[in-house]
Amino acid sequence: MTPALVIPLPTPASALALAGPHETNLRLLAELTGAHSVLQGQELHVFGAPHQVTAYQALVTALADLWTEGTPLSATEIRASQTALAAHQQDALRHLQQQVITRTRRGEAIRAKTLGQGRYVQAIQQHEITFGIGPAGTGKTYLAAVLAVQALQGGQVERLILTRPAVEAGEKLGFLPGDLQQKVSPYLRPLYDALYDLMDPSRIPSLMERGVIEVAPLAYMRGRTLNNAFIILDEAQNTTPAQMKMMLTRLGFTSRMVITGDLTQTDLASHQMSGLAVAEQILQGVAGIAFCHLGTQDVVRHPLVQQIVTAYEAYERPTNPAQGN
Repeated sequence: MTPALVIPLPTPASALALAGPHETNLRLLAELTGAHSVLQGQELHVFGAPHQVTAYQALVTALADLWTEGTPLSATEIRASQTALAAHQQDALRHLQQQVITRTRRGEAIRAKTLGQGRYVQAIQQHEITFGIGPAGTGKTYLAAVLAVQALQGGQVERLILTRPAVEAGEKLGFLPGDLQQKVSPYLRPLYDALYDLMDPSRIPSLMERGVIEVAPLAYMRGRTLNNAFIILDEAQNTTPAQMKMMLTRLGFTSRMVITGDLTQTDLASHQMSGLAVAEQILQGVAGIAFCHLGTQDVVRHPLVQQIVTAYEAYERPTNPAQGN
C-alpha cells in the first residue's frame, strides 16, 4: 500500500524521539488524528484520508523543534500541540518549546510543556506574588522550585523557604515520631524531589544547616519578615484565611513568593473556608499579584492522571443548580 505521506527523519535519534518507547507516540498521533503510520528506518509512512493525513502532518510539524534534535516527546507535549493547533496558537507553543528554563544535574532541559505552564512561569518571573491553582500533576510545585533554585544560583535571592500547612488526613505534627525536621519532611517531599533534581544532593544538608534552604511548617512563619528570599507555600488549599493572610504579609524586600494549591483537594474541616479560595476573591486585580489557573490539559504526569482528573471533575460538577450549595 502506497503511503499518503512520507516524512523524512534526519537521524536515528530523531526517529526514536518522535516514535517514543515502543512507538507509543505514534499510537497517540493515530488516536488524535485518525491517520496511522509505520516507521521504516528514517522514514515515517503515513496512511489515511486526506484530512487525517493533513492533521497528522500539522501535528508532527508543530513538534519538529523537539524531535528533530532528538528530544524525546511526551504525551503531554503531543496533546499540548494539538490543543494549540486547534486554538491557532501553534506559534506561541513553538516559541515556548524553544525556551529552556534550566537544566537538571543530568543535563536534561527543563521547559514549560504547555501554554498554561508557560503563562505560569512568566507570571512567577514578572510578579512578586504568584498563585498557581490547579489539579495534581500540572507542575505547580516543581516549576516553582525550579525557578526558586535558579534565582538562588543566580544570586537574585539569598535563601529559599519552603513551607506548607501540616494538614494531612487529620494528622498533627505532635503525633508523628522524630524531631521537627523528621516530622515535617513527609509533608514537603514534593519540594525536596525538585531540589534533588536540580542540585547536588550532597550540598543540600549543608545549605539547610546554614539556613540558605529552610524547610518548615507554616506555623513557624508567624512573626517573621522574609527578606531576600524565594518563598514557596505548597498545598495552600489547606490554609485557613487567617493563615493565608499571615503568610502573605511575611513578604519582605527583594523577595518573591509562589503559592500553589488545588481547591478540589482540601483537607480542612467541612465548615472551614480555604484561605486559598478567599485570597483569590480578595486579591484579584492587586498590582504585583498574579493568579494562574492550570487545568487538565496541563497535567504532565502519566496520561492516566489526566483522565483521572477529568473523570473526577465530571463527577464532582453539579448537575443542577440545587446541587453543591
